[in-house]
Amino acid sequence: MPERIARFITIHGRVQGVGFRPFVYRTAHAHRIAGWVRNVNGAVEIHAEGAAADVAAFAAALSRDAPPLSAPGPLGVTGCAPENAEGFAILDSESARDADIHLPADGFVCADCLAELNDPADRRHRYPFINCTQCGPRYTLITALPYDRPNTAMRDFPLCADCRAEYEHPLDRRFHAEPIACPVCGPHLAFSASPRSPTPLPGGAMEYGDDETALATAVAALRSGKIVAVKGVGGYHLLCDAANEGAILALRARKPRPAKPLAVMFRDLGSLRDAVQTTPELEAFLAAPERPIVLLPRRADASLSPHIAPGLNEIGCLLPYSPLHALLLADFGGPLVATSGNLSGEPVLTDNAEAQTRLAHLADAFLHHDRPIVRPADDPVYRPIAGAPRPLRLGRGSAPLEFDLPIALAAPVLALGSHMKNTVCLAWGPRAVVSPHIGELDSARSLDILAQVADDLQRLYQVRATRLLLDRHPGYGYRRYARESGLPTCEVWHHFAHASALAWEFPHVERWVVFAWDGTGLGADGSVWGGEALTGAPGRWTRAASMRPFRLPGGDRAGREPWRAAAALLWETGVPAPFAPSALHAAWQHGLNAPTSSAVGRLFDAAAALTGVCRQASFEGEGPMRLEAIAEADADEIPLPLARDADGVWRSDWAPLLPMLADTSRPLAERAACFHHSLAQALVDQARRLRDEIGIANVGLTGGVFQNRRLAEAAIGRLHSAGFQVHLPQRLPVNDAALSFGQVIEFLHQPGTT
Repeated sequence: MPERIARFITIHGRVQGVGFRPFVYRTAHAHRIAGWVRNVNGAVEIHAEGAAADVAAFAAALSRDAPPLSAPGPLGVTGCAPENAEGFAILDSESARDADIHLPADGFVCADCLAELNDPADRRHRYPFINCTQCGPRYTLITALPYDRPNTAMRDFPLCADCRAEYEHPLDRRFHAEPIACPVCGPHLAFSASPRSPTPLPGGAMEYGDDETALATAVAALRSGKIVAVKGVGGYHLLCDAANEGAILALRARKPRPAKPLAVMFRDLGSLRDAVQTTPELEAFLAAPERPIVLLPRRADASLSPHIAPGLNEIGCLLPYSPLHALLLADFGGPLVATSGNLSGEPVLTDNAEAQTRLAHLADAFLHHDRPIVRPADDPVYRPIAGAPRPLRLGRGSAPLEFDLPIALAAPVLALGSHMKNTVCLAWGPRAVVSPHIGELDSARSLDILAQVADDLQRLYQVRATRLLLDRHPGYGYRRYARESGLPTCEVWHHFAHASALAWEFPHVERWVVFAWDGTGLGADGSVWGGEALTGAPGRWTRAASMRPFRLPGGDRAGREPWRAAAALLWETGVPAPFAPSALHAAWQHGLNAPTSSAVGRLFDAAAALTGVCRQASFEGEGPMRLEAIAEADADEIPLPLARDADGVWRSDWAPLLPMLADTSRPLAERAACFHHSLAQALVDQARRLRDEIGIANVGLTGGVFQNRRLAEAAIGRLHSAGFQVHLPQRLPVNDAALSFGQVIEFLHQPGTT
């Protein structure tokens, strides 16, 4: 008989909330291994006994056959004394200090659960909260670690006998599935009409429990053109019929959201193909576990309302990611608008009573459920650019997003990111965790959610920050939070953080030329930067090139009023702007509330206004987005003069573009295309000049302007032709959502931080 040996195995990484212990149990059973497995906060510990060959095969299978939602790190294997175990068991979890915790993101509804959902013979047939070890909520459900049912929002739903049997059966798919539930013991739906709706529905609130009636009533409301607020995994959606113009216009009028594009949820890939152009690769990405929103070109024959994305040629598409959404889409029979259930700019709402109150003027009805959402997680958004889907927003399923740092921090830090598209980043030792999208920090609720997420990350990961990292702009909304924390702070320049986040993704590059183009960000000279070429590397960035500066009348108001940026460029070149008030011109001449800017984002605003595409924006970026959508014609670029200023910074002059933009004898699409190509060529001209001077051939593109696919791809193509290696972020957004992580990377390279 082979000699019996024992090994103690430790596995770190994403091994909680993903069915890892049941997987270990089944693997041990298959390889004749005795012993036990347990969670110790973020790690899994295993005691394995058996024949040497069986133990070796068991250890190999732990990595090779790991569950698809897991991401185990290398196995730590040491010899230990046998315990003479007769079988294999899952032990109770233990808490420990200094654990390597990994918090799982929310999962989609898996194929096995969908099959049961649609099986009339299954006891969970059409149950809106079906899940197993490989799917269902995680991040939005967990209240504490280790990840056990008492530490989740399911703690107040005691398991029935049938669910308990599944939960405790080692070979069952729901063995130790913490959110397990069924119609007997789990959460339920309730439908409620909104008394404050402009078009109220008859009837009052239903009791939780009658799921079929609640679903049927919600579907009937949607079919009749009503707007229904539906509670999902990470918060509420506002849903309405995507083909009903009246419903969509009502939603836009109430929110108010007159032009900002609305996402659309499709029942399946077949119905999605009827509305947008796609590829097998993008379809696989849409169906991936995180179930993101992906921006895809609209088909000319799509039956969707044109009011979904007015003035644009793309639609944000997503597939159902929870059993509730799958049921709604199947019963409704067509695509549904699915926009965030929030007040504009705020985080998505999660609490039933708060949603019922704060969304009462927006929704005709509510489809609630009684499973609590511990913290919000909005939908993640991606856009295909240069051959790959690039994140625009982190959210449900994609965050919290964990990264390894290139070197370890000496003490934990919390980076608070930007004022717009805010995320926070907790970093300690060799690790960093970026939160889901929080939003704009213009409201008290946004700041409350920032504080909650920051506290949750530190509590769950058992790490307390010793320092806060901030943007240098003194007016960002989190400044009060930073003061009240009592922690020391370190301030990081906005565009240096952009560049450092990009540089982290490509560690093989030692010296960079990074083009950081966006709409606003305080620069080291006190002006508003946003058209910069930075050379160097994290911790040692130098501004080497930029755009011709101009003064913005009204400052930040130019982001929502593109005509102001247009007036600024005209006045800067001595040309009248008859559409602008004379009093504003006088203030601009005297430098009153007219900060100097080099922001390419504001150049796009000006171009949108001068071409007549968008003079007044209803949401951030509307002018540039409309300009990009219309720039489909072939057009040559206009050379922009490049000269060095007194400070040694190379500057491209945008002035030659102004006559072209205002030339109504040229087709609008041609003028828009010419503008894009001219800026792309100006970028290449700057890169060439800097390569000639300092010999750097690696170029990075970052900042919100490079969410523009037409500009990014034009610049990348021209740079490649000119012999440059070009890098565009893929793991983090190019916009301000990456700033919190970029602040960590920039801080990491300061003296004394490691």
